[in-house]
Amino acid sequence: MPVSLTPLPRGPILDWSSFKIVDSPGIASIENLTHTEFTTSGRAAIYHALLQLQLPPESTVLVPSYHCPTMVAPVLLANLTVAYFGIGADGLPNLDTIDAATANKSKAMIVSHYFGLARSLAEVRQWCDERGIALIEDCAHCYFGEAGERPIGAWGDFSTASLSKFLPVPEGGLLASAHRPIVRLRLSPPSFKAQLKGWVDVLELATKYNRFAGINHALSLLFQLKNSNFLLETKAVTTPDTTATNMMRDCDMARISQSPLWASMTLKSVLPRGRMVVRRQENFASYAKYFEGVRGAIPLFPLNTTPFSKIAPYVFPLWVDDADRVYPALRALELPVFRWDRIWPGTPRLDRDVGPLWSQHVLQLLCHQDLSEADIDRTSHSILSLLSPHNVPATAVAQ
Repeated sequence: MPVSLTPLPRGPILDWSSFKIVDSPGIASIENLTHTEFTTSGRAAIYHALLQLQLPPESTVLVPSYHCPTMVAPVLLANLTVAYFGIGADGLPNLDTIDAATANKSKAMIVSHYFGLARSLAEVRQWCDERGIALIEDCAHCYFGEAGERPIGAWGDFSTASLSKFLPVPEGGLLASAHRPIVRLRLSPPSFKAQLKGWVDVLELATKYNRFAGINHALSLLFQLKNSNFLLETKAVTTPDTTATNMMRDCDMARISQSPLWASMTLKSVLPRGRMVVRRQENFASYAKYFEGVRGAIPLFPLNTTPFSKIAPYVFPLWVDDADRVYPALRALELPVFRWDRIWPGTPRLDRDVGPLWSQHVLQLLCHQDLSEADIDRTSHSILSLLSPHNVPATAVAQ
């Protein structure tokens, strides 16, 4: 199978089609909650949600064992203590993994809607209310959709989201609440240079992937000139350091007290949402067709449990038996696939917790709207061929 070495985009990219009006009837958005404040990132939103709660120093905050480090870093930066809970096979908290002593001293709990496949948090909400624990609903993977009986974000005392996972913006996060007013965030403005760089970064990324037909060549020449002083520089290949200090550094918490860039707020305001939703649904459905009944992998969840009309997936979660072999090969091909395998040091092994298995075996296949059908085909064929050459039709050719 011929292999193209052209990297595929790992996030949304601005292009002419970003402004296309596409009908996506009735799907909820976390932006529509009663109280909202925008931040520089989802992790900044978590940090400010914790500050809104005004917890005593070193209060305990419950965090899932299956996590991105950017979920843990804000808790520590807020001078709070982390305790972990396990998750069940449905992705919801396994509340039986939280002992009574830990529950009694906990003041807040962060619960994630994994992969953009939101679920009802009714049981979690009741558990928190009975113990006086504030619930922070992490919607980093779910900017749109329904979570059971409520719109996304409406279960938490506060909810948080990431704009840059869904919109073609250089950065952006959201702190929201359906029930509690948000004390206005005292955020300092970025410098004018940073504001300008935000716009340049958006256009340069779009140009890199040839997204502005008609003017792409001219923009490419400008960016080549801009970068000419750096052409001789090389980047050293490094292995991620999993010590707590370096993981905190890699989470890049430096701008949590700044307001988001003009570029992010302008594009957030003017871009229509329908295409973001519909294309993600279509890409998710395309992955589902590829990975039904293959050798060595299986969709993490049954595919008939969530109506497509109610979700806008962030990724397609795929359980891969031999992920330790397959995942590095996919990274080398620069395909839009990642794995949450950097777990915060000290995360415990808990009984009846699928988190450690997911960290090893679950690959997250990006579904964003700026991946074409050909991109999905290429990614899927590459995964199938790594699992077993017998999985790939003889006529399959990478795009």
